[in-house]
Amino acid sequence: MAKRERVTRMSVEQPLWRALTAYRVLTMLYAIGLFVTAYEEFARPWVAIAYFAVLAVWTLATLPRVANAASCTKRFLTADLTIALVGILLTPVADAHERVQSGGPTLPSIWTAGSVLAFAVKGGWRWAAFASTAVAIANLVERGAPARDTVHNVILVWVASIAIGYVVEVARASERTLARALEIEAATRERERLARDIHDSVLQVLAMVQRRGAVIGGEAAELGRMAGEQEVALRTLVSGGLVPVSRASEDEAEGAVVRVVEEPDEAGPVDLRALLAPYASATVNLAEPGAPVSLPPAAARELAAAVGAALDNVRKHAGEDARTWILVEDEPDEVIVTVRDDGPGIPEGRLAQAEGEGRLGVALSIRGRLRDLGGSAEVISVPGQGTEVELKVPKDAKAARGKAEQR
Repeated sequence: MAKRERVTRMSVEQPLWRALTAYRVLTMLYAIGLFVTAYEEFARPWVAIAYFAVLAVWTLATLPRVANAASCTKRFLTADLTIALVGILLTPVADAHERVQSGGPTLPSIWTAGSVLAFAVKGGWRWAAFASTAVAIANLVERGAPARDTVHNVILVWVASIAIGYVVEVARASERTLARALEIEAATRERERLARDIHDSVLQVLAMVQRRGAVIGGEAAELGRMAGEQEVALRTLVSGGLVPVSRASEDEAEGAVVRVVEEPDEAGPVDLRALLAPYASATVNLAEPGAPVSLPPAAARELAAAVGAALDNVRKHAGEDARTWILVEDEPDEVIVTVRDDGPGIPEGRLAQAEGEGRLGVALSIRGRLRDLGGSAEVISVPGQGTEVELKVPKDAKAARGKAEQR
């Protein structure tokens, strides 16, 4: 069956880069607007015009550089901060002395904060502290002496940039934690699916070889003993878990990446009766509705496999001659399949004990399958009165699975 791969990309940092891109353009236009409105007050306006020409070209040409963390390199950040600092230091040269002393804006004005914020988003609070300190020194040099409004602005930029840098670091750590949790969940589901398949095929064959070998005796008994050892080893591997392949982030600039493999459903529903019909035999009685019992293909296959696993348990624990009844009920919102036998029943606590010993037939081949479909499996057994397994699967398996995951 063809498979498709969906990539779920998570990044709380990426919106900050987009906001920073817009901020740089808007503040560049704001700084130019301030200059235009106060053009006649500048002592050397040609110095400001030359600087703003450089600032406009630099801002527009480097927009791709602030699109993500990978593009925003240390060399770019250094050059960007240098342009901001040069603009601050050129302010006394271009502007009138009275305006500078009265607290007039610097040439880059609040555009400088964008350069500092780029340091914060890229490198965290330490980089932000470095950049904001350099801007603070340049502002103090530009004014010639500490002034109340200058100190106020310097502290504001310093605190804000460090706070944003710290938030970015926390967000990145949270992304890595979430990505790892989703990675473990995906690996666990895949492990359980493989364990069910192994139980339905390899483990059943090994168990059969062990039983037949013990009955035949001779060399077959030795073969049966070896098959039993391999069954135990394989059960231990399945119950202990498989080592998952790492799905760590492939692009730190874009955030954590978790790959999920999906198997698309085949077109059209499937009649469950057609999948259960092969189970009917002289000892297995199948009772089904007269109309088709429609389910999505994946849900129908998994439900039929769970029924097969229940029948395997009957043959294994109640014997080949045990009688079994399969009842299929087509309800409006769900399909219920009941598997009942006339065997000796299951002693109380035996299922939990078997699961602890690594015998995962009921836990994985039955309950695990239905849990993945948003359904349920209930085992009712009274010693000496047989066992009844009730399997329920919702007809809208995707919606049910989504609700179960939300819970």
